[in-house]
Amino acid sequence: MLTGLWRVAAAVALAVAVLPGRLTAAGAPKQIVIDWATYNPVSVVLKDKGLLEQEFAAEGIRIVWVQSAGSNKALEFLNAGSLDFGSTAGSAALVARINGNPIKAIYVYSRPEWTALVTTKGSPITTVADLKGKRVAVTRGTDPHIFLVRALQGAGLGEKDITPVLLQHADGKTALIRGDVDAWAGLDPMMAQAEIEDGARLFFRQPDANTFGILNIREQFLGDHPDLARRVLARYEEARHYALDHRDELKRAFIAVTHLPAVVVDKQLDERTDLTVSRIGVPQRDSILAAGLALQQAGVIDGKVDVRAALDSLIDDRVPLPAE
Repeated sequence: MLTGLWRVAAAVALAVAVLPGRLTAAGAPKQIVIDWATYNPVSVVLKDKGLLEQEFAAEGIRIVWVQSAGSNKALEFLNAGSLDFGSTAGSAALVARINGNPIKAIYVYSRPEWTALVTTKGSPITTVADLKGKRVAVTRGTDPHIFLVRALQGAGLGEKDITPVLLQHADGKTALIRGDVDAWAGLDPMMAQAEIEDGARLFFRQPDANTFGILNIREQFLGDHPDLARRVLARYEEARHYALDHRDELKRAFIAVTHLPAVVVDKQLDERTDLTVSRIGVPQRDSILAAGLALQQAGVIDGKVDVRAALDSLIDDRVPLPAE
């Protein structure tokens, strides 16, 4: 059901002839720019099925797809205004919001275990403590980076105790396999690929420390075009349900864009990806908040920041989903 705020917005829209409001003053955009990512399987289905193109064809609104290589890239594009909707981890979105990125988190696309700490088959590394003094590949501003920070914290270490090697996710996997680094804060599907094809080992796993996959929207776009946001989410929901009901089609579309073998895709999608939730609720808030507080304790987030208030400013759960 619509919340009170959205009822107010609807009332304003009905009264536009007398009191024109900001929400109706902005004309419809000529295009909507949205990302797809291999860590967001629902986006792959959404793109493959052409659902957004169907939704907006009658109005002549073009759908522009941009691939995000990681949360950091999606957030960079959102901050620059070159994306309207971007896929990230919840923790990464929170840090970005704290740092001034004008985004709102409006939807859950997955509950994944998409990150772990990875090393090579013959490595002597077996615990987080073994990372002291070692070279670790990591992509800053992503859930794997935040996962690494929290893992180090739990072992009584900090980033100063390792040598971070800053690489995008795919390059981090390559660096690990080549022996250029000792460990990698991994991300699926590259992590699953390293396990199956190269014998890489996930030596530290903590599923609860993986925050939910979150779809973000530029705050200005949401303010100017709330109905378009609702329609995008409706099609996202259609794609999510399709992915749940047609696993073979999900995997086919995923293999088509990743060119990965089915055994790798099975590991990511069947073993480590839950697509059954889409609303940002208490579990999602708690997961992101826990990550934010851990980062604050580790010194990544300034101690003066009100993390809970920042989370409240990030999440906007007023955009209704079709069943509501």
